[in-house]
Parts: sequence; structure tokens; C-alpha cells
Amino acid sequence: MPTPFLSSEEYDERAHALYNEGQYDEALDVLREGLTLYPQSVELHVGIGYARLARDEFVWARKSFEEGLILDPEHEDALAGLGETLLKFGQIDMAQRAFDRTVMLGYDDDIDLMLQIGRAQFREGLVDGALAFFERAVAISADSAEAAACVGYAQHRLGNETEAVAALQRSLALEEDFGEARVYLANIYYDRGDNELALAEFEQTTTEDHWDELGIWRLMELKKEAYQLEDNDGDLKIWEERLVELAGEPDAVDELLSEIEQKVMEEETASVSQAQGHLETLGTLLSSLNPTTDESARPEMIMPDVEHTVMLTDGRTVDGTWEEIVQRLRDERNAALPIDEFMHTESRRQYGATGAQIPTRDAEGFIRGSADAGLLRIVR
Repeated sequence: MPTPFLSSEEYDERAHALYNEGQYDEALDVLREGLTLYPQSVELHVGIGYARLARDEFVWARKSFEEGLILDPEHEDALAGLGETLLKFGQIDMAQRAFDRTVMLGYDDDIDLMLQIGRAQFREGLVDGALAFFERAVAISADSAEAAACVGYAQHRLGNETEAVAALQRSLALEEDFGEARVYLANIYYDRGDNELALAEFEQTTTEDHWDELGIWRLMELKKEAYQLEDNDGDLKIWEERLVELAGEPDAVDELLSEIEQKVMEEETASVSQAQGHLETLGTLLSSLNPTTDESARPEMIMPDVEHTVMLTDGRTVDGTWEEIVQRLRDERNAALPIDEFMHTESRRQYGATGAQIPTRDAEGFIRGSADAGLLRIVR
């Protein structure tokens, strides 16, 4: 039953608090109750739009934002929410018009709104548009570490590494404890091979700063290499515990698929070994039937290694046996690593980035697993 003594603003505040806690269903209930008493409240319509949007109910979200704009055509949050929803339908031009209208109406002095619109575009891959709104946020508040970091993220996504690093460094100068920006900067350094700089940044982060496994795997790898740590070293324990936290409970379907994949790989390996045994037996038999005493004249029954070709994500191809391909990949990234260690390191890193478990038992399994994870394509 509605609570008559609550104002529409109080309903909106209650729903907003629930929304911020991620309780979208409860927020939606409060907003619906409020609308039964205050059907002309723009804020309640807009609140429902954002709750629907958070629940991926895009059709209903769009309806609520449009109802809010009927009541107030210049409502900035309704325009931003409608634009974000339109992006979900692929209606990019209409979304951009909604975003641009907030600027035309003078709301470009609202840093939170500019960041919200920028992030909405960034999530959908519209990085140029996102950067424009992030730069507006920086223009509004030059001392905002968050706005500077967002510029860095967008510049990096656009391939402008120098500008990205400068923006992230500026963000950290404004807020030294901004963990998200520091992790991102450390990853940029790692990707370009500046391991010392990467480790220096990673070591200034805490476990709570990391929300994906990739940075943690990289941090552990760099610490082990720099300080000659063993896998079970106590300094790595807190990071291993964080990995467990982020991984959560193993998914039953993933476990089943992993078991099936391992069984198939073992069966394939057994089949190859059996075939090689048959070939060796056949070679011995043919040799025994050859009457010549000239060893050099006897036919060679050693089968040459099969050549394969893989295509990397940048379009380059690598040829050779499975072992040679892995070796060439290793040589490109870290020639000092033994092959086994290289495969284990890459497997851990890609698990953090993609969630894919790449086998490391042998070169073929490693390559096929990398292909399944979308890291390369097996041409032949």
C-alpha cells in the first residue's frame, strides 16, 4: 500500500539509495509505488528508466525516459538515459542527438552528467564520442582525477599511447590512491615491455584495486621475475587469495566442458601416438623386406613433421610444427623464458584476460587452446 505522507522527492531518494546498492528490483517497487501517488513526477519516471536500464529491460527503459521527457523536454537525466538506451538499439544518431542536446541546453557544466554520457558511449565502442565528453568533464573540473583517467582510457583505446600515459599520470598526480588509474597505467607499461615501470606501478596497488585477474597475474609474474620468488612464496599469497575471490565459485558447466576438452585432447594424443607406432612398425617391416645391403639406399621411413600455419590477431602468420610455432611466439615476447614456462605464463595471463583455460601440456594443446580463446586462428 502506498505511503501517502511521503513526498515524490522522498520516494525518489529512497529508490536512489536502493539503486546505488544494486537493489534494482526493490528500487523499482519504490518508484512504482511513488508513481501511483505522483503520476506527473518526472524524477520518478526517470528513476524507473534507469532501474529498467540496469535490468537490461531496454524497451521499458526507453518508454519511461520518453514519458519523463513528455513532462519535461529539457530534463538532462532523461535525455542522457534515453541516449544510453537508444545506443542499445543501435540508434546511434538519435542517441547522439539526445547527448548533444544536454550540451546545447547548458548542462555541459555538470561533470557527473558528462562522465555518464562519455561512459555510455565508451561501453558501446564509440570512443571518439566518449573522449569528447570526457574532455568536457576535464574542462569543467581540471582537478578531477576521475575525469583525467577517463581521458586516458579513451586515448589508449584509440591507440594514442603517449596521450593516454600523460592523462593517467595527471590523474595519479591529482589522486595518488586512485587504484583503477594506476592498474591501467601499469598494464600499459607491461604491454609495451617496460617491466620495471609496470612493477613500480603495480606495487603501489592493493588487492582491492584489482577487479580482474589480468593485472594480478602480471603483478605476480613481475614480482617472481624481479625478486626470484617461488610460486609458493608468502609475498604472493594475498594476490592468490584475491584471484580466488574474483574467480568466485567454479561454474558447473565450465568444469564439465573443461573435463570433456581434456578427455578429447588425451584421446587425440593417444591416437597420434598409436598411429606413429603403426608407421614405425611398417617402416621396420619394409626395411626387412629390402634385400639391399647398402644402408644409404634403403628408403627413409621417418615421417617429416607436419607443417602448420596460424594467423595472429594482427594479421601476421607463423608457420612450422606446433613446437616451432610456440617457440617463435616465445621468441617474440620473451626469448629468455623456457618454452614450458612461457606457455604457463601466457596461459595464466590469458585466463585473466579472457577466462579461457589454455592447456599447457604440449605445444599442440597450447595452440589449439589459444585458437579457442580467440587469440589466433589455425589456418592449417
